[in-house]
Amino acid sequence: MELFKPDFGLVFWMFVAFAILFLLLWKKGWPAIMDMIDKRADLIDKGVEYAQQAKDQLDKAQESAEQIIADARRSQADILREAAHMKDQIVEQARQEARDAAQKEIESARVAIAQERKEAEKNFRDQVSSFALDIASKVTRSQLLADAAQTKLVNNLLDEIEKTN
Repeated sequence: MELFKPDFGLVFWMFVAFAILFLLLWKKGWPAIMDMIDKRADLIDKGVEYAQQAKDQLDKAQESAEQIIADARRSQADILREAAHMKDQIVEQARQEARDAAQKEIESARVAIAQERKEAEKNFRDQVSSFALDIASKVTRSQLLADAAQTKLVNNLLDEIEKTN
């Protein structure tokens, strides 16, 4: 029964041991525990702060990346517009060169046609004059018996033809 009814000396020494242990823990243990808890709290606060800084840096990096992408898209659009403009200029220049070349060909063809026409007219006049001279010589042979009169008549006719041309 001694376990259920402790002796006064046992209770006294248990109280003294508890008080000494309590005083030692209060003087030495409790400040160390509180320091450890404060250090742990500071470490957690710093970790939260570092995490917040990392999040801020990540947000800034994402914004920067979005800005770079937007700039790249604007640059791409500018380059595409410039390329389309250059393409239009090149096409228009090629069309203009083709028009100029066609105009030159048309002009050279007109000049060639005009020269051919002049040559054809000249050949036609030469043939007509030759036929006319043959006819005239046949008609006038009977009228003009002398060669001098025929030569004079032919020269007069040639002079008239040259004046009309």
